[in-house]
Amino acid sequence: MSFDLTPTIAQHDLAKRAHEFAEQVVRPVAADYDARQEFPWPVLEEAAERGFYSPLFYRDLIGDPTGLSLPMFMEELFWGCAGIGLAVVMPALALSAIGQAATPEQMLTWAPECFGSPGDLKLAALAISEPEGGSDVRNLRTTARRDGSDWIIDGHKMWIGNGGIANVHVVNAVVDQELGHRGQALFVVPGGTPGLELVRKLDKLGCRASHTAELKFTGVRVPAANLLGGDDKLEHKLAKAREIVEGGRRSGSATLGTFEQTRPMVAAQALGIARAALEYVTEYANRREAFGAPIIDNQGISFPLADLATRIDAARLLTWRASWMAATGVPFDRGEGSMCKLAASEVAVDTTERAIQTMGGWGYITDHPVEKWYRDAKLYTIFEGTSEIQRIVISNALGAADGKPPMHVDLEPTGGPLNAWFGRGTPARTRVANAALDARDKVPGPVMNLAMKVLRPPRR
Repeated sequence: MSFDLTPTIAQHDLAKRAHEFAEQVVRPVAADYDARQEFPWPVLEEAAERGFYSPLFYRDLIGDPTGLSLPMFMEELFWGCAGIGLAVVMPALALSAIGQAATPEQMLTWAPECFGSPGDLKLAALAISEPEGGSDVRNLRTTARRDGSDWIIDGHKMWIGNGGIANVHVVNAVVDQELGHRGQALFVVPGGTPGLELVRKLDKLGCRASHTAELKFTGVRVPAANLLGGDDKLEHKLAKAREIVEGGRRSGSATLGTFEQTRPMVAAQALGIARAALEYVTEYANRREAFGAPIIDNQGISFPLADLATRIDAARLLTWRASWMAATGVPFDRGEGSMCKLAASEVAVDTTERAIQTMGGWGYITDHPVEKWYRDAKLYTIFEGTSEIQRIVISNALGAADGKPPMHVDLEPTGGPLNAWFGRGTPARTRVANAALDARDKVPGPVMNLAMKVLRPPRR
């Protein structure tokens, strides 16, 4: 199960095209949409025309066996603007939830409704968070109850991207109060369904080009076909949950599992902001002179930037690893999804803050984009699970993995039986090497050279 960081030709082309889109289309309008807090419909149209806004595009990204296409695309897009980036990719979060829960028939029905097509764009929303619960998906109070062949949904949702204006809302609700977080299910609520109310569009600190809303569900009626996964899957899930409750065993929330799978995608978004700020402030420090020299020559300027560059690269590696794990089915036994999101979100905040500090008064005003990036970055320590929630997930995983070796030791090896028998560090390889060294004065030179070629580490 190899983990290769070398981009393929297709991945390199994707990153290049995404960067061009961010540079040519997104950045020139980012400040304007942020100031007016308007939804960037023209940018979405251009994204759709370029192939970046469709269910098949995200299916291709998720289907990449290396896992690297998704974070590479996200980082480039959010390098352009986080608010516009969220507007472009928000339906992908809903699509991810649908993909994990839905039947093939439901996927075929609802996936196209999440994006639409050029000239007829549509939106999707993932409605999980609530005013009382926030990141605590175990404390959700929205309920769904059966009424004949239909379901009736009642509840209150908060901080919902595309909420109220989406064509498709994927809503998490409790269907069995006694089972609590184990008794939850996902439903599709089309936009305009009676009882679905857009209470207000939220006035946010950052990412202001994206639409975020407060929603209420009052007697919202949806047919049984809108229960993702269907009745049989739900009954099986609830039966297993009852066994766990009766046996006093612990289990994770299905919604927490969904978040863990999508956290690398969110981490890559934060990396885009961090990289944008680091590049901008580095260029500024190279050109800004004080006391007769560029300010980057001052270690008080350059050393913090060096530390941030190191942390950004480390967070990127964590993100790529988690994306690879999601793509190859390696379980997040040690909270690897939360690790990458925690590292990327916090370095994004620290980098944008350092950019402002380095630029002084210029960084604090809207003449430069760093104050916007600072406002945008803060969201990433909050949504898709706060930094505190990430630490809870990681610490819980740490406790559960007590006594187990790390992932690179625990994974099943690849390479076949010959590699296991004669691989680096094996007793057989060591005995052959020692015998060759002992006989080096007795064996003809050509034979010894051949043996050394076999035992020598490969050249890079």
